[in-house]
Amino acid sequence: MEIGLVGKPNVGKSTFFSAATMANAEIANYPFTTIEANKGVGYVRSPCPCTEFEKQCNPNNADCINGTRHVPVEIIDVAGLVKDAHQGKGLGNKFLDDLSRASVLIHIIDASGSTDAEGQPCEIGSHDPVEDVQFLEDEISFWIKDILERDWRRLSRQVKAEGKKLSVLLHDKLTGLGLSESDIHSALREAALEGDPYKWDDEQMLTLCRCIRRIGKPIIIAANKCDKAPKENIERLKALEGFKVIPTTADYELALRKASKAGLVEYEIGSGKFEILKKDALNQQQLKALEHIQEILDEYGSTGVQLCLEEAIYNILDQIVVYPVEDETHFTDKQERVLPDAYLMKRGSTAHDLAFKVHTDLGENFIRAIDARTHRVIGHDHELKDKDIIKIVAKA
Repeated sequence: MEIGLVGKPNVGKSTFFSAATMANAEIANYPFTTIEANKGVGYVRSPCPCTEFEKQCNPNNADCINGTRHVPVEIIDVAGLVKDAHQGKGLGNKFLDDLSRASVLIHIIDASGSTDAEGQPCEIGSHDPVEDVQFLEDEISFWIKDILERDWRRLSRQVKAEGKKLSVLLHDKLTGLGLSESDIHSALREAALEGDPYKWDDEQMLTLCRCIRRIGKPIIIAANKCDKAPKENIERLKALEGFKVIPTTADYELALRKASKAGLVEYEIGSGKFEILKKDALNQQQLKALEHIQEILDEYGSTGVQLCLEEAIYNILDQIVVYPVEDETHFTDKQERVLPDAYLMKRGSTAHDLAFKVHTDLGENFIRAIDARTHRVIGHDHELKDKDIIKIVAKA
């Protein structure tokens, strides 16, 4: 499960990536700065049960900061996208190959309108950022269409002559995109195309591919550079149907995280405020910049970067956080660490799914599980809830 950062060159993708992961990424004011995909780890926040039970936890895979768990998620920053990428223009093939691994996409848009259609700097307000939303969706949809059309005659004949399910054939054809058969089935149902698939025209094919994109590669819009954006740009982006739009200032998030790491400010990721710790170590220009950052935080509530990640994981991918333990009474593992691990699981996952997530052997030898809160025995098909603490019992 990866979050993919996508968008035109020079809109702040690498800055967003660096802010979200604190990993080094080349940041420059020209197209195609990112050629090879940058990979890193970001975090989504979740209240830690340690505060509920007044226990001191010993995190292993997810830090606990002031009672909040920071659960790791993979992030990939792919090469900048240009028009006709599906035809191989720019770094199109590289972009689309990298994008195939992502479960959800955060589309970074220059909301200030200071980056033209080719990713070149231009005057603030001179480019319409709304155009970029449709541009990305079109490129991905045309890319999926190109993949399907390479073998469409054979696939459609198999449906008609051999009675094979179209959803199964499409899933096999698009297996590299990380889509489930359920995703394909839902897309076919949403597209509601009638007649013989062999006779579907270009528009019908594109309708199907747009549905596959919406279901299989959902998109969040990060309206970046919102501090410089004309207010009407933000409002027009927020009015777009079918997209969650979050105003962001990746530059400010990166600045705050760096200042926090240097001990100059106290700042918790995703917060709407910070505290200056070493005022004497900052010059007037830096103090003025921090004052401006606080004004933007007051206006928007946060820099938006963390909000994008959590929207992607919790709302779009519908994940919950679950804590597996060895000892259901003390919430510990074999090393007696309290609440050591926090795992992201798809809502609707079962205790058996968690056993496989922890270790294949646990899943294969699963007997039962125990809900550590209630001490009740639960079966393999018991549906997990957010912040559950679960002990897995398996054959030795």
